[in-house]
Amino acid sequence: MAQCVQSVQELIPDSFVPCVAALCSDEAERLTRLNQLSFAELLKPFSRLTSEVHMRDPNNQLHIIKNLKIAVSNIITQPPQPGAIRKLLNDVVSGSQPAEGLVANVITAGDYDLNISATTPWFESYRETFLQSMPASDHEFLNHYLACMLVASSSEAEPVEQFSKLSQEQHRIQHNSDYSYPKWFIPNTLKYYVLLHDVSAGDEQRAESIYEEMKQKYGTQGCYLLKINSRASNRASDEQIPDPWSQYLQKNSIQNQDSYEDGPCTITSNKNSHINLLSLDGLDNEVKDGLPNNFRAHPLQLDQSSDPSNSIDGPDHVKSASSLHETKKGNTGIIHGACLTLTDHDRIRQFIQEFTFRGLLPHIEKTIRQLNDQLISRKGLSRSLFSATKKWFSGSKVPEKSINELKNTSGLLYPPEAPELQIRKMADLCFLVQHYDLAYSCYHTAKKDFLNDQAMLYAAGALEMAAVSAFLQPGAPRPYPAHYMDTAIQTYRDICKNMVLAERCVLLSAEILKSQSKYSEAAALLIRLTSEDSDLRSALLLEQAAHCFINMKSPMVRKYAFHMILAGHRFSKAGQKKHALRCYCQAMQVYKGKGWSLAEDHINFTIGRQSYTLRQLDNAVSAFRHILINEKSIFITIF
Repeated sequence: MAQCVQSVQELIPDSFVPCVAALCSDEAERLTRLNQLSFAELLKPFSRLTSEVHMRDPNNQLHIIKNLKIAVSNIITQPPQPGAIRKLLNDVVSGSQPAEGLVANVITAGDYDLNISATTPWFESYRETFLQSMPASDHEFLNHYLACMLVASSSEAEPVEQFSKLSQEQHRIQHNSDYSYPKWFIPNTLKYYVLLHDVSAGDEQRAESIYEEMKQKYGTQGCYLLKINSRASNRASDEQIPDPWSQYLQKNSIQNQDSYEDGPCTITSNKNSHINLLSLDGLDNEVKDGLPNNFRAHPLQLDQSSDPSNSIDGPDHVKSASSLHETKKGNTGIIHGACLTLTDHDRIRQFIQEFTFRGLLPHIEKTIRQLNDQLISRKGLSRSLFSATKKWFSGSKVPEKSINELKNTSGLLYPPEAPELQIRKMADLCFLVQHYDLAYSCYHTAKKDFLNDQAMLYAAGALEMAAVSAFLQPGAPRPYPAHYMDTAIQTYRDICKNMVLAERCVLLSAEILKSQSKYSEAAALLIRLTSEDSDLRSALLLEQAAHCFINMKSPMVRKYAFHMILAGHRFSKAGQKKHALRCYCQAMQVYKGKGWSLAEDHINFTIGRQSYTLRQLDNAVSAFRHILINEKSIFITIF
């Protein structure tokens, strides 16, 4: 079966990471643009900590966090548009194809010797992009901003004054009722002041002087002097400097597009994505309303009049504009980090470490304690939530109503200060810092409160994350509560009518089940979410279900082939001709020479047609020839 690059224990923590906003002055953004990068993109390769970090939970116990990653992105004030997300996902899948010369897995099952794809990078790219492009919502806090980096240049006339303006702007965006997006974790957002200094052109003594003034005003834990651009951009021909940005930016160059056929796309940075979506934000955009960058529109924002759809799960196949090819062609030769030395790389890495150690994690630890104290006072508890878990869960259980008995109150909203939301907020914060024991306790408690209120959207979210937290608990973990996920999926899909959240549940739960060798359950779950509203999603899930069937202890070869044909059909409907052809070719190994002439002819005809469409004429001739030979042999037999 196709193997994923990441294990599920790595996938989930990398999919839910602390989100940090970046608000830069025009001059600071100009300094990073000398390297063909935005400030957020500059930090991307260095956003994972290289050492363990420690924090204390509300019970004052030491908690260890491993391989923590943070997501830094520029502020935007419009959510992504569903039509553009569909276009992005379609491009991600079409841009990921099997590598030439890749050795396939050979699986022997009975009389069959099958060459099966060793990996499915198109599915992994789709899953990564899907999880990272989900907009922030009100019923959960996992991708709300926890902190904001305010970035100014040492070459500014008055850098400290510029920091004040940036701080006021951040406050306006967060607290002004005109802005419903982006979402912020708590009202008192952590602000971290970054002075960007151009080593090759700036006055270092002045930069140090400004930094000392900053430390006096913001404290040593709240500011940082980051030095970059240590050399001129013209590289010596024999100089080999690694480009750590290429794996984050160039692999997604297909996404760096200016327009779609069904509407223009405003170019700026994606708040909610850990991958580069568009790499030219803020360069030539007009400054509006005094904002230092144009973060009015999301990079996945189409013209409102051009996309009538209000769901991500609409028609998948959207043709690109002709300018897409020119845009991709122009991006292939870009050199990132041309002004940076290896010392600069180390400085950026050290900056992320300092920000996380001295700024972000102490802020998270303090917030968890505050939330815990609020919950204790409101619930009249005599000890912390962490200590009281047994007491809460060991009491008599109230029978829960079935999903069909519950009312459709998926739109119920709680006020921001509601205790139920504070529990959910604390659970999400613990989950982001890998404290899965405490996160599970909070999710479980919140789940019961939401179900009692019949707030089904909130309840489904708590069930989903409680299941994931239970699976990820260290030591002797709880059994994975698959029924929690099943209930969440049913609630999202049938009551809340939210297929996006239902799909997230399926993607996570299927990986968990596969990691436990429960391939039959995983296949059933994947097939369950196939529907007519999204051919691309259905194709990918059917293909993964096929791989589950072939990986069982007793491989189900014919079910594998049948679902590969179904996947190929849905790929074809989604406009993914290459993937459709690949699926049919994989299935043909099972049907070929077994006497199932009608099935074999159908597959050969489809392979021939798809090959012809893709200008693979030799393959098309071979496939059509098999049909004619088969028809001839039948004719001779009859007469």
